[in-house]
Amino acid sequence: MQRIAVVDYGMGNLRSVAKALDRVCSHDQQVLVTSDADAIANAERVVFPGQGAIRDCMRELARLSLEPVLRACIDAKPFLGICLGLQALMESSEEHAETRGLGILAGEVRRFPADMRHPVSGERLKVPHMGWNTVAATRDHPLWHGIAPQDRFYFVHSYYVAPKDQGVVAARTRYGIEFCCAAAFGSAFAVQFHPEKSQRAGLALLANFCRWDGRA
Repeated sequence: MQRIAVVDYGMGNLRSVAKALDRVCSHDQQVLVTSDADAIANAERVVFPGQGAIRDCMRELARLSLEPVLRACIDAKPFLGICLGLQALMESSEEHAETRGLGILAGEVRRFPADMRHPVSGERLKVPHMGWNTVAATRDHPLWHGIAPQDRFYFVHSYYVAPKDQGVVAARTRYGIEFCCAAAFGSAFAVQFHPEKSQRAGLALLANFCRWDGRA
C-alpha cells in the first residue's frame, strides 16, 4: 500500500485536503494526516498544505522537528506544496518583518501592493486575493494534464511568491499584478491556490499528483 502523507503542523485545511485526495487516489494508496517525521519520511508521496502566517508555520515546523524531513522529501519523492506550503519554500517573507522560510527556492514572499486597480473598471482591488481565478501554465508538466486554460482555481492569500529563478515558475495568475502561482523543480510541485477547494480542476490536479512519478 502506497502512503500519501499530509503534513500536519497545526495549520491549514488538512481534513479537506485529505478528503479530496481520498476521492482521487487509487485503491492501493492510503492518505495519512500526520505530524510524525518517520511516517512522513516513509511515505511514497508528501503533501505540504497550509493557511495562515508564515512565521507561525516556521515556528511549528521547528517545534515538531519537521524541517529536516521536509527538505529530504523534496529531493526524494513526489512532493506537493499548497498555499502556505508554496510560500514556506522561499528564503524569506515580507510578512512580520522579514520572516525566514525553508530556503529551498531562492526568492521572497511579497505582499500585494495596496493600490492595485481593476484593469477595466478602475475599481480598487481588495487584499486578500480571494475567489476564483484562471491560471496560465508557463511550461508543460504532468500535473497540468487534463486542465484547460479556461479552468479556474480558488485563491485566498495576501502574499505571493517571487522566485529569483524564473525557470521554476510553472504558472502565473493576474490579480492587479501578474505573479507566480505555481512552481516546479525536481520532484516537487507547489501551488498558491487551493486544489482541494477548486472543484473539477483541483481534483484533476490532485489526481495527477497521485499518479505522478516525480519526473517533469
